[in-house]
Amino acid sequence: MPSRRTDTPMTSGRVTVYFAALLARTEDGWEASDTELDDVETLSDLTDLAREASVDEDTVLVFIEQEDAWFGVIRVDGEEDPRIYISDASAAARSSYGEILLTDELLGREPGAEDSIAALEELVSLDGTEDGEPDHATDNQTDHDDNDDDGLDADAVPTGPLGDTGILSDLGLPEKELLMLRAEALVEIADALGAAEVLETVR
Repeated sequence: MPSRRTDTPMTSGRVTVYFAALLARTEDGWEASDTELDDVETLSDLTDLAREASVDEDTVLVFIEQEDAWFGVIRVDGEEDPRIYISDASAAARSSYGEILLTDELLGREPGAEDSIAALEELVSLDGTEDGEPDHATDNQTDHDDNDDDGLDADAVPTGPLGDTGILSDLGLPEKELLMLRAEALVEIADALGAAEVLETVR
């Protein structure tokens, strides 16, 4: 069954609704698996959940959609590393599920780079104040922390598609068609995969 999750952003008070479904390929076609994503905090958690639903280590797809803002597809084939496609990385960076998918590797940065930058900024802040110097560094650090409260800095994440654009090519959806999808994307993806009826039962 699908997992529906709502987040209420601190800034606008608007409730954000997500839809998520997990599909496993079998000899008889695609099947939806019971899944609960509320406790998923990392990509590893999501990958483990997909592998548990796999039949004979066959392909499992996880669909995640935030209303009309963005959608993501995670593909897990056996013990291989997960493949990820996100329709709009900048929009995903503003959501809790999106942060899970926007890994260092996907963003093309060194693992742990964000933690290293934060540590350096903290040192700069300390050096700038311990001798009685003006507290400019501390002011800058405060601004940085405010941005971090919302997770990833959306301005530092590219706008538009990101990830493996060929993630569904061998399953019936070419790269060009995937890149064109916007609203109702998951319905069109499922239709191309021959899993429209399965998805309909869990929406």
